[in-house]
Amino acid sequence: MPLGTLGREPPPFFRQGPSALSKLAVCSALAVLMMVADVRFNVMQEVRMVLAAVLYPVQWLALRPVVLGQFGVQYFSALTVAQAEKEAALKASSVQSLRANQVEQLLLENTRLRKLLVLRDRLQSNAVAAQVIYDAADPFSRKVVIDKGAYDQVALGSPVLDESGVLGQVTRVYPMASEVTLITDRDHAIPVLNTRTGARGVAFGDVSTRADAMELRYMAANADVAIGDLLTTSGVDGVYPPGLPVARVEKVERRVDAVFARIDCVPLAAVAAAGHVLVLEPVTAHIPARPAEETSPAPPKRGAVK
Repeated sequence: MPLGTLGREPPPFFRQGPSALSKLAVCSALAVLMMVADVRFNVMQEVRMVLAAVLYPVQWLALRPVVLGQFGVQYFSALTVAQAEKEAALKASSVQSLRANQVEQLLLENTRLRKLLVLRDRLQSNAVAAQVIYDAADPFSRKVVIDKGAYDQVALGSPVLDESGVLGQVTRVYPMASEVTLITDRDHAIPVLNTRTGARGVAFGDVSTRADAMELRYMAANADVAIGDLLTTSGVDGVYPPGLPVARVEKVERRVDAVFARIDCVPLAAVAAAGHVLVLEPVTAHIPARPAEETSPAPPKRGAVK
């Protein structure tokens, strides 16, 4: 028999109930009706509560392996971190203990040397707390304005600090405000001391490579300067008290064809986010005036009658 003469419908013997399309249409209409009724009248809320109560133990049991696995991972991770922190704390404690012993010994030696050499103690400067109001309008300089001025005994040339180190120097004083030139300004220079080697140098503001950077200039190419060295004020300029943290060496570039090394530094003070600062008196305010030179009598002229 040709296949084209056969019908596509099942024989009457296998036909049972309505067709699949009718079932789909009825179920779809019933589902839409139930969704609308649930949205408008919350008819399925009780059914949800009953199903949630019945299925909660099953959900709880199904989640136990996941919870136990997460707990085990967190426990071992926390244990590893705690052991690492314990070792770091013990190491830091040992280093601090060693440093404390060294500090006590150095203080004793320093006291004896000062008594021996009849050296006076480091100068103590008065301080005035101030707040940064705004940045200066000049885009080619690094300056800020603080809310203390001549009425608050702020002097020209006073060093300005924050909680981390030297921030800059007062370059203009107004009655109620002052202008501070930051140490990263290209025209600012500050004498510094390498705390590791004791070598002195001069740090300048440098914005050629990136903003808020410094450069330690005029250091020989073979100078003992390493990455991480701490630079503090040397106190030889008569402006900054000695020992104030200024910057840390970030990069040292030595070239064969150059006499001086290229030394990039990072300032320790928050020069880009300064809020509250401390204004000190210049060191010159505590240094006694230079004694007047004695004038020796002029020698008598030849042929003069005594």
